[in-house]
Amino acid sequence: MLLDFNELITKYELQITGILHVGAHWGEEYLSYIDNDIKKVVFIEPLKENFRILQDRFDSIDDVVLINKGAGSEIKRLKMYKASNSLVSSSILKPKRHLTQHPDVIFDDGETIVEIDRIDNMLHDIVPYNFMNVDVQGYELEVFKGAGQFLGQVDFIMTEVNRDEVYEGCAQVEEIDDYLSTYHFKRVET
Repeated sequence: MLLDFNELITKYELQITGILHVGAHWGEEYLSYIDNDIKKVVFIEPLKENFRILQDRFDSIDDVVLINKGAGSEIKRLKMYKASNSLVSSSILKPKRHLTQHPDVIFDDGETIVEIDRIDNMLHDIVPYNFMNVDVQGYELEVFKGAGQFLGQVDFIMTEVNRDEVYEGCAQVEEIDDYLSTYHFKRVET
């Protein structure tokens, strides 16, 4: 993410009760969350390699929930294109412009299959948190479509957006704006 989480909290006086982090990777942002006295975190991460690291780091912390699935608008199994940069750029969507923007990052042929579920299914027994951090390499709109009622209970969203087809068929920033506006969200930083 290019936006600074700590600056956003200060600038907008965000009162965050808990964070749903979709596309957690290794949970690198957790220290920023703790520094801001946010202890309740749900990390959703589909890749088993990353999930094992999350388990090693957070399994013993009661306020952290770990879910080893991907988030989307439907329950299904999808190919994951794994990236050579410690899996950071891995995506459900086939890389496109990313290949020329970052020629040093190599993707496999999508032979890894991951489980996708809707957020409203995954969180049915978890008290909704009021902040979403979504970083899923072009699949963000599908995540929001699968949030259902949960999205109506969120106050703040920080998400990656695209202005180009970085991944094949990825939603553009205007599409995400349009969808989230139906839940009364307005983009204030880019």
